[in-house]
Amino acid sequence: MAIDLGTANTVVYVKGKGIVLREPSVVAVRKDARGSKVLAVGGEAKEMLGRTPGNIMAIRPMKDGVIADFEVTEAMLRYFINKVHNRRHLVHPRIVISVPSGITQVEKRAVRDTAESVGASDVFLVEEPMAAAIGAGLPITEPTANMVVDIGGGTTEVAVISLTGIVYSRSVRMAGDKMDEAILQYIKRKHNLAIGERTAEEIKTSIGDVLPEEPYASMEIKGRDLVAGIPKTITITAKEIQNAIAEQVDVIVEATKAALEATPPELAADIVDHGIVLTGGGALLKNLDKRLSNETGMPIIISEDPLSSVVLGSGKALDRIDILREIAID
Repeated sequence: MAIDLGTANTVVYVKGKGIVLREPSVVAVRKDARGSKVLAVGGEAKEMLGRTPGNIMAIRPMKDGVIADFEVTEAMLRYFINKVHNRRHLVHPRIVISVPSGITQVEKRAVRDTAESVGASDVFLVEEPMAAAIGAGLPITEPTANMVVDIGGGTTEVAVISLTGIVYSRSVRMAGDKMDEAILQYIKRKHNLAIGERTAEEIKTSIGDVLPEEPYASMEIKGRDLVAGIPKTITITAKEIQNAIAEQVDVIVEATKAALEATPPELAADIVDHGIVLTGGGALLKNLDKRLSNETGMPIIISEDPLSSVVLGSGKALDRIDILREIAID
C-alpha cells in the first residue's frame, strides 16, 4: 500500500483498489490521570479543532511535512491502516511513504520507525516531488526535464526530474498552513476580529485568489470582535485575501524561479516546451497558475487530480518494483 502522510491530509492507496481513504491528519486525544486516550482520528477529529474542552486536545501531529508528535502519528497511522484492512487478520503490507525532499536523517528515521511499528514488512521512502511527477503521468524515466511544483499543507516542493533522478530539488516550508495563518493574522489586524484555523482555511478555499478581478468575490465570516469581545459577522473580499497571502505566494514564485535558474540549459529548454506541472492542494488556489506563468513565462499545467497525485505516484511505483528500487531513498 502507499501512504501520503501529509500535514493537512493523509491519503492511502491500496494496490488493486486505488485510493481507499482520504482523511485530515488530525487526532483528538483525551488526557486524564490515567494517561491519554485517542478519541477520534481524521474527519471527526478535524471537526473538533478549536472546539475542545480542557482535557481533550485536537492535535495535528505533522508539522511542515514531517512528524512532530511521534506517538500520535503512530496511533493515527495504525488507525488508518486498520480501517483500510478491516482488521481481518494481522497484515504486514509493503508500504511506500512519501516524504518531503528536504528531510533530515532523524526525520526519515521517525517515518520509517512509525511504519515499522504499525507492522509493515518493507518500508520504502519516496521523495514527494518524484511521487507527484509519477502521479501526474510525467515520463520520468526519459532524458527530458520534468518540472514539478507540489504545494501541500506544510511544504512546497520544487523539483526538476530527469532519468528517474532528481536534478534539482528544493523544499520550502511555506505552503497552505502558512497561508491560513496569514489570513488569520490579517483579519485580526485589519478588522479586529479573531477567527479560528478552520475558518481561515474555509476563506482560503472559497474566495482565495491570487489575481482577483472586479467584481471581487466576497464572503461573510463570523468571529470574535477583539474590541467589544463579542461574536460578530463581517464581509471580506477576495482582494483583501490577495493582500493577506501575497507574501506566501511570493515565496512560492521565488522558489520556482530559483529552480529554473539552477537548471542546466538543455533541461531548461525542455521545460519551455513541456511546461511546469503544478500539483498538491495549493494548485487549487485560484489563478496561481496564471501568476506563475506571468512571472516565469513558462506554460503551467495543473495535474488532473492535484490532491491525489503524490499517493497515485507512490501507488504506481508499487506496481513497478524496479522503478521503486531506483527512486527509494535510504
